[in-house]
Amino acid sequence: MNRFKILILSIVFFSACSSPKVEAKKDSVQIQTDHVQMTDAQMKIAGVQTGVVVQQAMNTFLKVNGHVDVPPQNIVSVSFPMGGYLLSTKLLPGMHVAKGEVIATIEDQSLIQLQQDYLVSKSRLTYLKQEFERQKLLNENNVNAAKTFQLAESEYFSQKVTLKGYGEKLLLIGIDPANLTEGSISRSVAIHSPLNGFVSKVNVNIGKYVTPTDVLFELINPDDMHAALTVFEKDLNKVKSGQNVKVSFVDEPGTLYDCEVILVTRNVDDNRSGLVHCHFKGQPQKLLPGMFLNASINIHIASVPTVPEEAVVRFENRFYVFVSTSKNEFQMVEVEIGMKDNDRLEVSSKLNDFETKTLVTKNAYALLSKMKNTSEE
Repeated sequence: MNRFKILILSIVFFSACSSPKVEAKKDSVQIQTDHVQMTDAQMKIAGVQTGVVVQQAMNTFLKVNGHVDVPPQNIVSVSFPMGGYLLSTKLLPGMHVAKGEVIATIEDQSLIQLQQDYLVSKSRLTYLKQEFERQKLLNENNVNAAKTFQLAESEYFSQKVTLKGYGEKLLLIGIDPANLTEGSISRSVAIHSPLNGFVSKVNVNIGKYVTPTDVLFELINPDDMHAALTVFEKDLNKVKSGQNVKVSFVDEPGTLYDCEVILVTRNVDDNRSGLVHCHFKGQPQKLLPGMFLNASINIHIASVPTVPEEAVVRFENRFYVFVSTSKNEFQMVEVEIGMKDNDRLEVSSKLNDFETKTLVTKNAYALLSKMKNTSEE
């Protein structure tokens, strides 16, 4: 009896010790292959069809994001060429201004002095002109010395230069010297808007003293605002000037606006992307700088190898197609995919003569399933 028990225990012990080895061996046995064999019946049931790579001109849309941008020439910083105190202004950010409209008033004693200097210089020029003409006549008749005539000539032309300088300074601050008289001297000067647009920044308040280097206001001309689109480096070479673009805004995703690519930047930033500038064919009324937008760039690419979308399978984050090697036998070949146009994909492979091969064009996932099941068995 004891011998029987010992025999049973020995069998159980050896069985327990040997079982993991069997399981480990079973787990380690996996068939690794990139080929799959199908029968005629399996091909028919799965609906597998074959075809060839087709050269096709791709016409597709590249989805990107961007914002509304304003070119530098449409942004105007308003300053006052002479120092002074801000007497009045009604501007607020977002307000519309018309070209020539008074947007602020500046006052300072230096403004009075400039107008005074101009009128005094103008009066003196009148006297010097008469003296010059008199000395010229005397010199022609050899009545006076040449030195006297030369001095009168020098003073006259020097005064003309001085008056011209004062006149240009007056024009610079918006005063027409031709209309300036002793009765129209003013201690304040109006600043006029140089464009039709709207106010983006107001940097001053009433009573503040401003210098010629201070920017009082920033105005924007909305006539040439455009869409600046961010395109990743890998797609940047596909974008060309003249391509059509559809743009939509966040608050109106269903409304599309037509644009055209006018410029593609030739540099890439730290995010590995570049800017594409697009002109609005019909500018929206609500357009504001900085507005976020979505866009689709209509990209036309020259003839490239393409396959139906159903021909490409994704496995372990890679893309594959099944190339025919013989009747109902296929090899899984890795490919790189590019642009998509309707139900066709641009593909490329390192396989020799890939573009001339016959491959599965429909229900390729049936072959992938068959291959995985074979490996598990």
